[in-house]
Amino acid sequence: MKFWYRIDGITCLLWPLSWLFGLIAATRRFAFRQGWLKSVHVGVPTIVVGNISVGGNGKTPVVIGLCEWLTQLGYRPGVISRGYGGNAPHYPLLVDTHTTGAQAGDEPVLIYHRTGCPVVVSPKRIEAAQYLIEHCDVNVIISDDGLQHYALQRDIEIVVVDGERRFGNGLLLPAGPLRESKKRLNSVDFVINNGADPQGNEFAMSLKPSTPKSVVGQIEFDADEVGKKVNACAGIGHPPRFFNTLKGLGFELVQQRAFADHHAFKQEEIQALEQQYPLFMTEKDAVKCRDFELKQAWYLPVSALIAAPFKEHFIMKLKEINQNVRP
Repeated sequence: MKFWYRIDGITCLLWPLSWLFGLIAATRRFAFRQGWLKSVHVGVPTIVVGNISVGGNGKTPVVIGLCEWLTQLGYRPGVISRGYGGNAPHYPLLVDTHTTGAQAGDEPVLIYHRTGCPVVVSPKRIEAAQYLIEHCDVNVIISDDGLQHYALQRDIEIVVVDGERRFGNGLLLPAGPLRESKKRLNSVDFVINNGADPQGNEFAMSLKPSTPKSVVGQIEFDADEVGKKVNACAGIGHPPRFFNTLKGLGFELVQQRAFADHHAFKQEEIQALEQQYPLFMTEKDAVKCRDFELKQAWYLPVSALIAAPFKEHFIMKLKEINQNVRP
């Protein structure tokens, strides 16, 4: 929504609805804090990686990074997700090698394939977390999104902020992009700034791309052989970030097409874009296109590079929690 990043007539018309949205959100959070609405702690350290704004802020690379760090340290992490965009035959759904993005949503499938950690999808995150504990032998849970899902008690809250767009016009939905007031950042444990100089107590993060791979077959891209004139598409929260990354790597974008976040790609859409030049897409989009008949479609893996002090403070916080959380 372009008007989320400015103040104009539309935002003024929608402001009363934003005020009402804020009142409902604040009342609901207060009700959970007071115990009027039930919340549950599942018995192992629980980490929520979320945001206060709508749109792609870079949560998934952070979740993947946390899984990798924790595994290296000897923890057994599992991931839970709402599975936005998916339609599973049943819930909770344990993601495996045969699970598609249409079933579980693109992010859970991507996280599973990148980390190998157990990933469970359910609209009820408590059920997903309990399933992980009962069936997957995990001792720490990471929730991909869910900052506003207060029914699930959490021990660490991490908010990822888009360093370029930040908080738009600063208004709540629907007049602006915010799910909660910016004051909410004062109560979370860590704020990660994706893509810009950090402000205040934020930790800097950047996305490091690695060698592109073919969507079908996992062959590495050879620019010397194929060339650097490419087409690009992205069905993510903020497509320009992906397009700019490709340009920064020296690719010339002949055609670039932005789709809505979580777009359900069709084979003919992708085939039309890979006719004359190689087609580049995000890894998140690629998980939905692996079964297509494609000749020159590639995806760009990225990893989160977060300032070293974040990791130090995060591990210290987790160790403190492990001493207090009941087994």
